Amino acid sequence: METGGQRRDETGGGVDGTGTVECSAGVQSSFASNVVRRVKCDPIAAFIQLPERPQRVVSLVSGFTEAIVAMGLGGRLAGVSQYCARYAPVAGIPVVGDYLKIDADKLREVQPDLVLMTSGVQLGLARKLAQAGVPVFVLHLPDSLGGILENIRKLGALLGEMDAALELAERMANEAAVLRMSRPVMAMRPRVYAELWFGRHPRMAGGLSFVQDILELAGGVNIWRGAAAGYLALNLPAVAAAKPDAIVVFSEEDDNPVDVAALMAERGWTGAWPHVVIESGIARGRNMIHDGPSMLETARWLRGELESRWSGCESGAAAGDKPAAGDSPAAKSRCS
Repeated sequence: METGGQRRDETGGGVDGTGTVECSAGVQSSFASNVVRRVKCDPIAAFIQLPERPQRVVSLVSGFTEAIVAMGLGGRLAGVSQYCARYAPVAGIPVVGDYLKIDADKLREVQPDLVLMTSGVQLGLARKLAQAGVPVFVLHLPDSLGGILENIRKLGALLGEMDAALELAERMANEAAVLRMSRPVMAMRPRVYAELWFGRHPRMAGGLSFVQDILELAGGVNIWRGAAAGYLALNLPAVAAAKPDAIVVFSEEDDNPVDVAALMAERGWTGAWPHVVIESGIARGRNMIHDGPSMLETARWLRGELESRWSGCESGAAAGDKPAAGDSPAAKSRCS
């Protein structure tokens, strides 16, 4: 697990955990010119050569693409993935691949001086591209809102635009603080179970994920917040025993849609206890697994869904139920 933060050493400030940057003005590569920096990327155990301010950036991660546009740097994008248009206005920018595959010819055509990818399932592809001489930098998958903000800072460092990155990160942190301080219009905080379908592979959101932050900002309490993992294998008997007040199901309706109503009926959960079911999909502001700036839009959307569809004590929190941790005395008294 990454601990976050940056360290400085005698070579200067860095964009990865090591702080390693070496100047090499005038060095040329097959993908870039005017290279002035040699930057270490720990996830692929490689150094890449970058211009001081890369101008032809390929982003294969929609969250990074959205952040770059939000920083006012969309003009630097030379290529994107097929999923980036869901979250940022990138019409007219060449699509050079998706999350797991690259069109090598298109990538060569756009002549990137920086290719952005993430760890996890993209790591193998990133290593292959790096071995082929492509200037790839891999940022770690964030496990919290803090991790998302850290990646934005690192994007700013890579692009040579720290001011823009810091402004975006501060703006997002302030928006999150406002959400935390504004009390949801609910008698007490609903206990929420989030089930995330990554293609055909469902997982439960644990405490070590930014989904945990979305649920908290929405005014809910993740029933698996105490699990020291990001995404857990399904434990359906435990979920049923917990009797969550709300069930949030994410699926990709274009590639691998899930019939949520049929799924609940198949499990015997329909009508088994008082709860509401909320469906999340790939649209901006409703995607529970998207880690771009619009994850705060998702938190606001989910809060609205919970406030409008969950009626507190009259629904999932029956009289005498134990209130969620963090509820105010007033909220507790209303449900006793």
